[in-house]
Amino acid sequence: MSLPTTMQAVVIEGDKSILKTGVPLPPLESGSVLVKTKAVAGNPTDWKHIVYGIGPQGSILGCDIAGQIVKLGPDVDPNEFHIGDNVFGFVHGASIKRPQNGAFAEYAVMDPKAAYKAGRELQHAEGERLKEGKVTTFEAAASIPVSLTTAMVALTFNFGLKLEWEPKVAQNNYPILLWGGATGVAQMFIQMAKKLHGYSKIIVVASKRHEAKLKEYGADDVFDYHDVDVIEQIKSKYKDIQRLVDCVSTSTTIQQTYRCAAENLPATLLHLTSLSASDIDAKYRRDNIKITNTMLYMAEGEDIPFGKITLPACPEYREATIKAIKFVNPKILNGEIHHIPIKIYKNGLKDLPQLTEDIKHGVNSGEKLVATIN
Repeated sequence: MSLPTTMQAVVIEGDKSILKTGVPLPPLESGSVLVKTKAVAGNPTDWKHIVYGIGPQGSILGCDIAGQIVKLGPDVDPNEFHIGDNVFGFVHGASIKRPQNGAFAEYAVMDPKAAYKAGRELQHAEGERLKEGKVTTFEAAASIPVSLTTAMVALTFNFGLKLEWEPKVAQNNYPILLWGGATGVAQMFIQMAKKLHGYSKIIVVASKRHEAKLKEYGADDVFDYHDVDVIEQIKSKYKDIQRLVDCVSTSTTIQQTYRCAAENLPATLLHLTSLSASDIDAKYRRDNIKITNTMLYMAEGEDIPFGKITLPACPEYREATIKAIKFVNPKILNGEIHHIPIKIYKNGLKDLPQLTEDIKHGVNSGEKLVATIN
């Protein structure tokens, strides 16, 4: 199959994203594969790369991708990966190091060691909505990688859970709390915390309208963040919360999540940005609470320039990511792990600037926004 030398891609221009033609195909590095894009999903990190100036001008956006391998790079095992294989995974869109590669393009380069394999039977979805369920379409596959892999690595690498499927006894005899339970990443945290039986209880803070679905995933208790006394409700019922995840990760939600932690037991709060203990109001700060974060970009296993900071190389993080993906991949294919509800944009790359804006303005409550790329 002959490949074009240029393509269409969504790039950062000024303070917005635009669809551009004549963009060179990304270079195929050793150990990587070139993928023809079939579907992509949006994430908050996409618009944040624009608004906060993290992504360089002209860089290609997008992290979540599903597609078909069209070329193998040097040092890719041809017995493990083949031209024509369907794969889904994440790339570091709008990166400083590789600005010419991102998911929001006709072609993207993927790291096959950190990719999920899909069956040859994947098809494009029909209609504009998908209910949560088994992954059988490119659109459903594209909705999975960033959210699920983040949850998996956080639970195993950061929180130390073992990769054991449905053990009879809880791995930890205390609850976990997830703030922002209807976010894409939280819906994966709930499923994985349940399947790994990581905690005695899964406590979720979300809008009550999502309660039934979140309990189907495995949530034991759902509190409504709209309630002005929600923190007091949680603390009066649960005094031993030692693991907390702020799945929204704003300067407001990290304070709210922090305040739910056990008063006198060692607790760890994990978030998904670069916030720290200094962002906690001094009147709430306690010595028993540790704040940590996880950023999936570290799965590259090398130093990652990220805005004004550099994420240091962490080979252990990469190793944990690869191990988690291999472990959970068959559970996705057999339907034990579900994709979340999906809204589909049908006009391909043309829709992605709007899709990115829609996530920025919060129109995607409880669902993942995905674009079909034909």
